[in-house]
Amino acid sequence: MPALYSVIGGSGLYNLGENFVQESQEIVETPYGATSAPIIRGTWQDCPVIFLARHGESHRIPPHQINYRANLYALKQQGVTHIIAVNAVGAISADYEPRTIALPDQIIDYSWGRAQSFSGADGSGEVHHIDFTYPYSSSLRAMIIESSNVANIRLQSSGVYGCTNGPRLESKAEIIKMSRDGCDMIGMTGMPEAALARELGIEYASIALVVNWCAGVNEPDSGDSEITMEKIMQILEQGLEPVKQLILLTLKRVNQ
Repeated sequence: MPALYSVIGGSGLYNLGENFVQESQEIVETPYGATSAPIIRGTWQDCPVIFLARHGESHRIPPHQINYRANLYALKQQGVTHIIAVNAVGAISADYEPRTIALPDQIIDYSWGRAQSFSGADGSGEVHHIDFTYPYSSSLRAMIIESSNVANIRLQSSGVYGCTNGPRLESKAEIIKMSRDGCDMIGMTGMPEAALARELGIEYASIALVVNWCAGVNEPDSGDSEITMEKIMQILEQGLEPVKQLILLTLKRVNQ
């Protein structure tokens, strides 16, 4: 079976832009409910790809209410073999300043109350204990790293992603704890998406765009440390273009 790639868009990424030619779109109903947004199939500069907006078409779904199981199950139904997920994150480690593009290689899950697995959900009683030692696809990560080198796109090629529940941002004390745990960046949508992809046998990698310093990190001397969505959206607008370039170059390389 030929590889079929999907892009899951996070905050600020609700479409692939003017160079994407849409062929079809549909809301897919699954045994776990409906997808967050229509599954859009098309070509992106002649590369076949399926796009799904994780939060809905206008960021209407908060991270803790996303139907991750429906999204991943529907993509599997469509024949998707590889997923490049885009995540907006805050930075803890000094090397991950805002506008940095990072490719995490590990994850710590602090989320709760989310449907974490397909195991037992179909009434079969079967439990699947997946190996999650390395949460992200090494082969897909290698292709993205190679693409960044070719295009001279600066990329932090590793890092630990801490996944919180949201939608609120974290307290300063929580960030101190997560820093001690070894987290380099904090987001709200990395899990259970990565684990569900692994259960379905889909190669999965995350491209994380750093949009702010986390609470209490790199506070200015003025003490004005408020994290605002206005500031985050400004960085998203600027930072998503190289993210899309990196994804497109990766797609072109695998379609050569």
